[in-house]
Amino acid sequence: MKIEVSTHKLFGYRATLHTAKQLATPAVKLVNRSVPGSMPDVQITLTNPRGMAELATLAEVELAGGGVDRRVRDREERHAAREGRDTAGRAVPLADGSVLVLINVDQNESPGEFAITLVHELVHAMQFSRKGVRERIIRDRRDCFKVERQSRRQARENERCHDEEEREAYSCEYLADQIVPGARAA
Repeated sequence: MKIEVSTHKLFGYRATLHTAKQLATPAVKLVNRSVPGSMPDVQITLTNPRGMAELATLAEVELAGGGVDRRVRDREERHAAREGRDTAGRAVPLADGSVLVLINVDQNESPGEFAITLVHELVHAMQFSRKGVRERIIRDRRDCFKVERQSRRQARENERCHDEEEREAYSCEYLADQIVPGARAA
């Protein structure tokens, strides 16, 4: 389990990067102990909404495999950019088995908010290691990029599982209080 923290298209955020590096290791250890699954290698990237859209789309295209049309990729990136303005973080499984955790610095203004977002996304990283989850996500991304269609049943199953995973991640956000005391009170 390797942890890497970096920035993408951010200038003048050295203090934020330092804070992220300090909080990343305890957060990974805490989530690894508290959530079922195994923690994969994690790349934590601090970025802005546009950078989140770019990196997430690139990672998802690689995950979906070849044959992705440029127009479809651009459409997905525009959609991700619209969604990214209101999103604090995002976890994307990578083709090599690791996980890319993208943190929107515009949405996380304090260390407490950052800790909550980081714990939430690390829970998703743990979920990607569970049986069948990665394959389900790949199938959904391939459908999203119009590489290979999935059945309606598979789409409903993916939506249901995604909702359950999201509920689990929200229910584990209390762990952020152990990293930054009073994080949830902020």
